[in-house]
Amino acid sequence: MHMYKIIYIKMFKFIKKIISALGYKLIEKRLYKNSQFVEQFNAINTKEILSNLYKNNLINKLVQIGANDGFRFDILRSFLIEFNTKALLVEPIPEYFEKLKNNYKDKKNIVFENSAISINDKHKIMYKVNEKFYKFYSDHVYGISSFNKNHLIKHGVHNKHIITTKINTINIEDLLKKHNFLDLDLLYIDAEGYDGEIILEFMKKVNIKPLIIFEYIHIDHFIFERVIKILNQKNYKIIKCNENVVAINKEIQVDL
Repeated sequence: MHMYKIIYIKMFKFIKKIISALGYKLIEKRLYKNSQFVEQFNAINTKEILSNLYKNNLINKLVQIGANDGFRFDILRSFLIEFNTKALLVEPIPEYFEKLKNNYKDKKNIVFENSAISINDKHKIMYKVNEKFYKFYSDHVYGISSFNKNHLIKHGVHNKHIITTKINTINIEDLLKKHNFLDLDLLYIDAEGYDGEIILEFMKKVNIKPLIIFEYIHIDHFIFERVIKILNQKNYKIIKCNENVVAINKEIQVDL
């Protein structure tokens, strides 16, 4: 029985590598439920929504949680440069944070925070891919970091290629107070599956209703359902955008 289990694990890892090399990824059954659940909402392009909001002068101040290096796969970069939006960019991993600051070094309207958002401040260690092994993976693993080591493994990262790094943490309320961002227009979150907890804490502690964009695909399904329920209670319109959810206050009058 033990031998069959070993063979199964090896075959599963091999299949994951092939799928990853083709630019796809396996999703847990419980996370696949998020995709099914969100199908009820209208699909639209995230960049198109942002363009419409910017054209209507509805985004002047934003917070981006999980900003990485401010370049790769960053949908906000072009808007931050073109519109000179006042922005707070949050990135916990020190080496990515330094690249982030350098990529926006000429933008005086942007401030930075080298921390992870923590609900209870108990997380001090994050897992990330060792940079010397990047060559074995496609670009999607660049910058992946998480409090949960299994999150990286599920992305096809080999256990031996994962290292730990000590990070600073701050809760969402203190973050906004520290940088005087209590009246933001957009909260953009890419926290590798931790997005749901951040939104729930934000809704509980902060009394504003900005546009919220977050990646839903890796959020625990039960937490995701709670997030959608609270957003509906707070009078948000929910829009599906590929792997993102856009939640927009229904009081905002804009043609999407």
